[in-house]
Amino acid sequence: MTLQFDNVPLADLNAATRETLDALPFGVIGFAADGRVTVYNAFESAGAGLRAANVLGRHLFDEVAPCMNNFMVAQRFEDEATLDATLPYVLTLRMRPTPVRLRLLRGPDSATRFVLVDRQAA
Repeated sequence: MTLQFDNVPLADLNAATRETLDALPFGVIGFAADGRVTVYNAFESAGAGLRAANVLGRHLFDEVAPCMNNFMVAQRFEDEATLDATLPYVLTLRMRPTPVRLRLLRGPDSATRFVLVDRQAA
């Protein structure tokens, strides 16, 4: 299974093993409806400088990435039952401003929502 940032289906992210997600060349952050992080791959850990052990179980938008707690990212997960959107973004927390592309994924039948982080294409 080859997962690409621009076209990986939500179902494939949900079905992927941790090893598969850790091998991807982009960040993968999965979180539950309550905002708690359930998936944090190796690429995102290295790019953000945060160990997965320190991120899993914490609230994504309040504790891990409060720079995404706004109408462009966090609010869209609340407002849209089905979401597949890519947007340019600048990460600012705990790092110099870093331009990235974010892909926001949510489906009505998926317990996990995803933020994909493409640091190379920005």
